[in-house]
Amino acid sequence: MRKAVCPGSFDPVTNGHIDIISRASNLFDEVVVAIGVNKAKASARLFTAEERIEMLEKACSDFPNVTVAGFDGLLTTFCEENGIGAIVKGLRAVSDFDYELQMAQMNSSLVDVETVFIPTSPEYSFLASSLVKEVATFGGDVSRLVPPFVLERLTSRLAERAAGGGR
Repeated sequence: MRKAVCPGSFDPVTNGHIDIISRASNLFDEVVVAIGVNKAKASARLFTAEERIEMLEKACSDFPNVTVAGFDGLLTTFCEENGIGAIVKGLRAVSDFDYELQMAQMNSSLVDVETVFIPTSPEYSFLASSLVKEVATFGGDVSRLVPPFVLERLTSRLAERAAGGGR
């Protein structure tokens, strides 16, 4: 069985993420979407690990061979513990490749895992969660960049924060 992981913070999940996950699900028998739950960075996140997992489970519900899990620590340890032989990474630009190539080489030096790069579809080549949050924070329209249920949660969370409610 060919098993892969699509790792990320997914804060929030975007249509670009879903595109890469969908394409990975066509290449591998099983895909695990692994959400980094680094507790040290929890205050910098817009959504909790549990919220991100919930949103990704809903976003990936149409892909029968995709599951979602959280992980803390090294991705390579997660791969070893779950019998995963491939890491799938989406590439938006050459600058992504420079960084991701170093990560791929480091990961393969630690465990027996290959990294598969999938070029982002042109309509999502500019898309990043951080940009979605920034544009949405200032009232910009991000409705074409995230699933509708994510847009609702994003809008609600940003309104809470603007009102001083935090999480």
